[in-house]
Amino acid sequence: MKTDVKLTRWDSTRYLVDEESIAEYLEAVLEADDDALLLVALGNIAKARGMTAVARDAGVGRESLYKALAPNGNPRFDTVMRVARALGIRLVPKIAERPA
Repeated sequence: MKTDVKLTRWDSTRYLVDEESIAEYLEAVLEADDDALLLVALGNIAKARGMTAVARDAGVGRESLYKALAPNGNPRFDTVMRVARALGIRLVPKIAERPA
C-alpha cells in the first residue's frame, strides 16, 4: 500500500518565537558540548530574529555572519561575542562538574 507522505525539512527557527524558547534551545545546545552545534544554534537564533538586523547590530556583514555561523565556520571569539550581544544573550560562567 502506497501512502503519499510529504516530508518537510526541520526548521528550528519556526519555534524560536520568544525569549523563553530561545533560552531553552540554547541551554540544550550548550549541554551537548559541541562547538559546531553552538554556531548553528546562534545562526538559527539570528535567523529567527532577522539575520540582517543581527549582522548590523554585531557590526559584521550579513554574508560574513552566515559563513561564520555555518557548521564548518571558524569565527573568531570576538565575532561570537558580538553576535551574542546583538542577540541579547549573556554568557554566564558556571563551573562544570568534574568526574570523580
